Formats: sequence, structure tokens, C-alpha cells
Amino acid sequence: MSNNKTFLYIFLPLIIASCTIAGVFLGAFLTPSNVNDKTIIFPNNQRFNTATKLNEILNFIESTYVDSVDKKSLTEESISSMLTTLDPHSYYIPAQEFDGMNEPLEGNFDGIGVEFRIKDDTVLIISPIANGPSDKLGIKAGDRIVKVDTTDIAGNGITNAGVIKLLKGPRGTKVDLEIVRSGAKNRKLFTITRDRIPIYSIDAPYMIDNKTGYLKITRFAKTTYKEFIDAAEELKNKGMEKLIIDLRNNGGGVLQAATKIADEILIKNKMIVYTDGRTRSREEYFSTNRGILETTQVAILINENSASASEILAGAIQDNDRGAVIGRRSFGKGLVQEQVQWPDGSALRLTVARYFTPTGRCIQKDYGNGAEDYHAEAYNRYENGELLSADSIQFPDSLKFYTPEGKVVYGGGGIMPDVFVPLDTIGGTNYLYQLRYRGIIQSFALNYVDKKRENLNSKYKDALAFKNKFNITDDLFNSIIKFAEEQEIERNLEEILTSKTLIKRGLKAAISRNLYNDFGYYVIVNESDNTVQKAINSFK
Repeated sequence: MSNNKTFLYIFLPLIIASCTIAGVFLGAFLTPSNVNDKTIIFPNNQRFNTATKLNEILNFIESTYVDSVDKKSLTEESISSMLTTLDPHSYYIPAQEFDGMNEPLEGNFDGIGVEFRIKDDTVLIISPIANGPSDKLGIKAGDRIVKVDTTDIAGNGITNAGVIKLLKGPRGTKVDLEIVRSGAKNRKLFTITRDRIPIYSIDAPYMIDNKTGYLKITRFAKTTYKEFIDAAEELKNKGMEKLIIDLRNNGGGVLQAATKIADEILIKNKMIVYTDGRTRSREEYFSTNRGILETTQVAILINENSASASEILAGAIQDNDRGAVIGRRSFGKGLVQEQVQWPDGSALRLTVARYFTPTGRCIQKDYGNGAEDYHAEAYNRYENGELLSADSIQFPDSLKFYTPEGKVVYGGGGIMPDVFVPLDTIGGTNYLYQLRYRGIIQSFALNYVDKKRENLNSKYKDALAFKNKFNITDDLFNSIIKFAEEQEIERNLEEILTSKTLIKRGLKAAISRNLYNDFGYYVIVNESDNTVQKAINSFK
């Protein structure tokens, strides 16, 4: 090949590419970009400054943009976007969403007081809330609501949101319900006066054995402390000397609820937590002399979804050498929000401080790479094996702290448990996960109880009797496998046999929950829950 040809083969493509790139750049500078020649310059005066810039931009968009815009909606979206750049836990609440988001923290809402599910396009009552307006009028589990005031809600595609909108309303207002009850020939008409309905945050307080009590805190609301005291006193009256407090999957809530519960466990003058922020002076919380559980042995259960107020309580117990923390590393939320409500009913929850455990740990995990990475961190724990082995967790010595008794604890991203319990994967299969996550077990259990409720209630007087005497027969097991197949979950004999024990246990617990609420569920699952069993052993 001649030298000229060699030159062309090697350098001609480079010359063409260079010309193309140069053309793009020249085009960018020389070709009009469909921009109007007219440039509007706002006058440089005192009225236009950083404080007014956002409002001026919104006004300009509203008056000039090619299409019509909703300035209110645009403003609220701007506020939300602005807050996401601060941290993952500062956020804006539109007025129409405020009540729904605030009710779990308040611990109550206004309504008729029923738990329901939509089954076969009909609203099925799972249970009336004890002492609520529906319960007092005699509405029962298994009843079906077919009409609310003048609105027929059976067989017309009603949604959960639609039902809630019809049933909720201000205290003192009335609502008419038409109900179909199994065995009754005619519909029953109830006129219910709406009332304040509690949202309970303490689940399933019961005695595991003669001396060991158990309770689960699902959230920290304004009513949680009183619920906790009532449950603890009831358990103490039954002989409780040891208490397991289950904070797994508890995302937090009201700070004061956690500090008051810690106060009941710690002796006088022990630090519970302190907060500190740029514009908020350090505020310290100490225990008083009122604790009703000061002599009770305590174990705290946590996992990767235990956050905020849950971590305050767990950290206070751990840092004061007051009890064992058992499970897996908690979420790692150490930021404190204050809520400000605006005149239009909207609200802002803004991070104003960080909280620190008694040894000085800030357990807030890093959020410097943005919200997406922050929330993906929980999944990364699974990917890197942390949920299966504590050895995969590495903390630098700079995050090492010591309790009064010399125990090493770590900051920098959640509470590390004293006793690590790996994620239980024994018996887990893809078939089982499909049953769980597609709601097959729950749906089958609901259907089963709906057909046999009266028989089951007469045969088993309470959840403990059900736990001890009811068994999942082979016929019942085969029925749920057939039901799953009808829901387009393909049979896999090998995986079914591998997961058979877990499927049967889950089905029994789901049936019990439909009969006896959450208490019925936990008395069954806790018997084989490795974390609960580790807690029982920690007392020994």
C-alpha cells in the first residue's frame, strides 16, 4: 500500500470527525435557536432581590409562558423541589394532604371506626375498632357495607380511597350504612355518629411465658406513651419481670413519646438523648424518678427499618447499659424536624437539629450523594451481605464510643445491635415470595374466615386457644396451592415442599389475624421468630 493511501486510511476519518465537531460548535454560535430577539431586563432596584426572585420568576411564567399554568401548583412543586436539595427528611405537605399525614402522629382521626377490605367488589368489615361508634352499635366482623347514605358501593368498582372518603368526616356528623350480614334475610340499616377514632401504636401486648412480656410499638405518636404505660401495667399485673419491646419496622414519629418511654425504663438522672443544631441550642433529656420499669429486664428488637424515635429509644437503652439491643443495624436517621403549619393549611417539616445518643453518637447516615443514593442504601445492605452477616459491617475507629460499662458502640449510620440476628432465609423460595408479595396468603385467609367465622369463633374462644388447637391440614394446604394456581402462580413442587412449613405457618397466622387482629398474628409468628427467641435467651 502506498504512503498516500496509508495516510488516507488513517487520517481521513479523523479529519471528517473534526470537521463535523467544528460544524456543530459553529452552528451553535451562528445559527438562530428560535429565541426571540427581544430580551427583557428587569430594572435593577431594591424590590428585586434574592427574597423576591422566586416570586418574580413565577409571576413571569404565569403571564408569559406559551401555555396556561397553575401558579399555585407550580409554587408548591417549587417548594418541594427546593427542600429535596437540603436533606432527605425535610419536606412540604400540601393542605389537602395534611390531615392524612398528620393523623398517625396525632394518634387519632374522625370516622366510624372499622377496619375493612374490598373483597369481590364489596366492602367487607374485618373488625370494628373496640369501643368505637360502629362497635357500640353492633356492627360485626364479616358484615358487608353495600350503601353509604345514598351511594351504592357494592359491585361498582369502589376503591379503598373512595370508601375512606365516604366514611370519614367531622366528629358529630352522621352517616347511614346499609349492611348485609351473613344469615340475615334483610339488609340492616345503621345510622352512625362519627367520633374520634384512635390509631393504636401498641400492638399485641401479651405474656410469652410466666415472666416474659412482649409488645410491639408500630409508630411513635402523641398517644403512644399512654398506650405503653397501660400495656406495661397490665403485663406487670400478670407477673411480668422481663419485657421485649419490638421496634422492628417502626419508622419513628414523635420524639417525646420515645423519651418518655425511655424514662420509664432508666433510673433517675440518666441521659436519654440530646439535640443540637445551628439555630437550636443544645437540649438535653434526662430520666426522672418515675420509672415503672426500672427493675424490669428489657430487650429491644430493631432491624434495618427501625428509624428516628426508634433509634432514640434503642440508643438510650444501649448507651446506659440498661438492656440488650437485638436484631440488625437500624436505618440511621438522626435528624430532627420541626413542623410549621401555614395559614392555607399546608405545612413544612424542616430539619432543624441532629440528635445524639448519651455517649455522643450521631447515628445519621450520610446523605451527601442525594436522596436516591440515600434511600438505595437500604438495598445495598442486602447486596453487600450485611443482612446475613455482621462481619460485612466496617466502622472506622473515629466512630467508636464507649458506654459507662466499657461496651463499644458505633455511630455514623444506625444503631448496631448487641446481638446480631441475620435475615432468616431458611425455607425461602421464589414461590413463597410470590405468595407473600402478591397477597395470596392474605386473600385466601380472608376468604376462609369469611366462610367459617361463626364456626371458628365458637370453637376457639381466643387467640391463644386458636394457636394451641388449630392446625393447617393437608387439605387446607392443598387448597391454598390450588387457589394460588387460579391466581396465575405456577406450581413448583420442589419449591412448594421447601417452603411448606413457612406457608402453613403464614396461613395460620393470617387466619388468626382475621379473627383476633394483630394479637392473633404475633402470638403465632413469635414462636418461630429468631429475633424474639434471641431476646428470650438474652434474659437467661
